[in-house]
Amino acid sequence: MTYRSRFPALLLPFALLAFIPKGRLEVVMSPAEQQLRTLLATYETSLNAGDGARIEQLYAEDGVFMPAGFPTASGRSAVRGAYDAVFANIRIAIHFTVDELTVKGDVAYARTHSSGTATVVATGASGPEANRELFIFARGGNGWKIARYMFNKTS
Repeated sequence: MTYRSRFPALLLPFALLAFIPKGRLEVVMSPAEQQLRTLLATYETSLNAGDGARIEQLYAEDGVFMPAGFPTASGRSAVRGAYDAVFANIRIAIHFTVDELTVKGDVAYARTHSSGTATVVATGASGPEANRELFIFARGGNGWKIARYMFNKTS
């Protein structure tokens, strides 16, 4: 291949860049995806506020919370008790990032990761907090709810 024949081939990627839209690309989400992202944002806000009562309402009646290193909590009242126990010991300031969100009819799941800080209530000691999470959602008469939730530390 000569220099003259390679030159147009080298220009092709730059020519294609001219056809990329200059404005912001709008991501179109289904109503279910929007509702689930709102649910996750409400969960994040409630978690950061230490609001066990609000978190309890985000779970399905038969919801299950599976925190790393702690017993599984099944049913809303057990879920509330588990969160209240967490909030009695630590305060959390984190942000969730959605890595994957899939909706299949009345069931959906979200794979997320979070980062921020955790502060021990008794001592005031604070440190980084980073996890990866899996949420499973169910849609019922009251809209989308958390059906199952588990997390573990990132490696």
